[in-house]
Amino acid sequence: MHVDHLPALGWSLEAAECVRRLDEAGIEKGVVMTIVDAPEVNPHALELIADAVAAFPGRLEAFARIHPWYGDEAVALLERAIVELGFKGLKLHPVTTIAHPAEDDTLRLIRAAAAHGAPTLFHCGDEPLTTPLAIARAAEACAEATIVLGHMGGYFHVDEAIAVAERHPNLLLETSAMPYPAKIREAVERVGAERVLYASDGPACSPRIEVEKVRLAGLDPAAERLVLGENAARLLEAVR
Repeated sequence: MHVDHLPALGWSLEAAECVRRLDEAGIEKGVVMTIVDAPEVNPHALELIADAVAAFPGRLEAFARIHPWYGDEAVALLERAIVELGFKGLKLHPVTTIAHPAEDDTLRLIRAAAAHGAPTLFHCGDEPLTTPLAIARAAEACAEATIVLGHMGGYFHVDEAIAVAERHPNLLLETSAMPYPAKIREAVERVGAERVLYASDGPACSPRIEVEKVRLAGLDPAAERLVLGENAARLLEAVR
């Protein structure tokens, strides 16, 4: 989910709205991050997310969305986020950063996250630099890292996302904003329920609708529990 305040774009995404959406969907806990990439637009982005998490104890966890091209500063931000502020992961969005998933600056951040057992969540869709094949190059270069394909390929690259996850065991598939329940079932059958994660892309998108999409996949009860929460809980608990 996203928490941010961008008046120039008409966006105000509040932590309270995220929690309201979680309650509406019957979800115990969510993960929040900004829309902007630190430190490019908002040098205080980490504090904004840390404050959101602190305002709702036990309900929200944090990922740090960071621009790889800031080099040492980017790595320092990630270290501070995880070690000092208790963040649980790294978010990378190649559309807004124009940073290739497998370029050196990006790989440096992924490895820094992996050193703490923290996953890297990529926006993975249909745009240049975000396709599953592009991100698979990062998975191959950083075999020690857990990399999550957010949106599991979007609208037109879902089959590609499942295929690259079959080839790279450190890739996980995340279901938000991907419109095909049958592809969730196919992903579970091909890579295992332990490597498929529910997400919502809220609060603008409805977590409740995204839950229903997973239920429409027709998974067995044990697999559905893994996808809807147990996998995410395991990832978050592993961060050190």
